[in-house]
Amino acid sequence: MSVLLDKSLKRELAIGADHYTLTISPEGLKLVPKGRRNGVELQWRDLVSGQAALAVALNASLERVSSFPRPAPAPAKGAPAATKGRKRRA
Repeated sequence: MSVLLDKSLKRELAIGADHYTLTISPEGLKLVPKGRRNGVELQWRDLVSGQAALAVALNASLERVSSFPRPAPAPAKGAPAATKGRKRRA
């Protein structure tokens, strides 16, 4: 027999050496590093509709793209050019 989830339920969870707080509520679940306020939140309706899987795939693809080396930004127009070890004489 199952019991209706009508209020939040908090549990501590250890993953390797890291500790987290898992909160299960009627709206969804939230996993937060212990001692922090912000973490990963997942709504039940997103999980059931498949939106959660879409979000996971999007985040994974963004992480892959962000791991590529980025070229150095071009200097702004009007900014002095960098010199390589020599000082300018006036």
